[in-house]
Amino acid sequence: MDYYAGLDISLRSCALCIVDGNGTVLLERELPCEVSEIAACLGAFPNPIERVGFEAGTMSQHLFHGLNAEGFDVVCMEARQVNAALSAMRNKTDKNDARGIAQVLRTGWFSPVHMKSREAHGVRALLSTRKALLKKTMDLANEVRGLLKIFGIRLPMTVKHGSFDGLVRPLIEMDDVLAHALVPLLDARVVLYQHFLDLDRRVKRAASHDEVCMRMMTVPGVGPIASLTFKAAVDDPTRFKRSRTVGAHFGLTPRRYQSGEHDNPGRISKAGDRDVRATLYAAANALLMRTMAGSHIKSWGMRLIRTKGRRRAVVAVARKLAVLLHRMWTDGTEFRQDQVGSMA
Repeated sequence: MDYYAGLDISLRSCALCIVDGNGTVLLERELPCEVSEIAACLGAFPNPIERVGFEAGTMSQHLFHGLNAEGFDVVCMEARQVNAALSAMRNKTDKNDARGIAQVLRTGWFSPVHMKSREAHGVRALLSTRKALLKKTMDLANEVRGLLKIFGIRLPMTVKHGSFDGLVRPLIEMDDVLAHALVPLLDARVVLYQHFLDLDRRVKRAASHDEVCMRMMTVPGVGPIASLTFKAAVDDPTRFKRSRTVGAHFGLTPRRYQSGEHDNPGRISKAGDRDVRATLYAAANALLMRTMAGSHIKSWGMRLIRTKGRRRAVVAVARKLAVLLHRMWTDGTEFRQDQVGSMA
């Protein structure tokens, strides 16, 4: 008989439940969320474990690779499906969740989640850090703007990040009260902005040294940020059997509700990685509104703007870009402006 182990994982602890092929609960245990503790408990079970499963979360990457290294067959399950299955339970506890996850694992009613490589997570960490520093730099600049308004000083609507300090500091230093309160904010912003510039150079250097990213950047509107974000999110292009499914994976295809006589298409699902979706949207917007070079994909998008509106057109072009970038990656082909119109 086969035996299955379900884990309900939190930051510092996890609930473990082992069931047999008939669904009978054989072992329930509360453990620290450490690979060694979980592996020791599973290893002490008198029968070999067929499969270990848990839902996707912040700790799933560490546990997946750690338990795999210990010799267990590990699967990470799609969180929305697990949540739908567990919602039928009357009481939500860690113990009940682990029991439900074990039953889902036993029945096979789940979609496995691709676990990205360490290199992909390193790139994502670099991009996330760059984005966080830029956001904090903008937050401090907006804080300075708001405080200056109280004293009747109104800055121009648009000030470049690099020239903000040179514009604002002389205005502040003329007033001792302002200088005493706001100079520390400016100093902190300058330090954050310098670190942001350093990370921005690292991102561009990483993209310029990657063959796949360089190929993706031949597409109008796609730059170092978009290419690195897409490559790190996909990680392994062979996990998609068809390029057309990439748009749906990142939530760029419409929802659909069909029941009896009702068949209502909705807005995009917004499933998957939000950062990838936002990056593809920004690349599509740049392709339509900023690039001067003509292409079939731009012409198609401009026609959609006239018939469907700007936002829907940008989303449609973003989905087409996801399909296009994946196809270029798998085929090893270059961007050809005359063959994009019918790809997605």
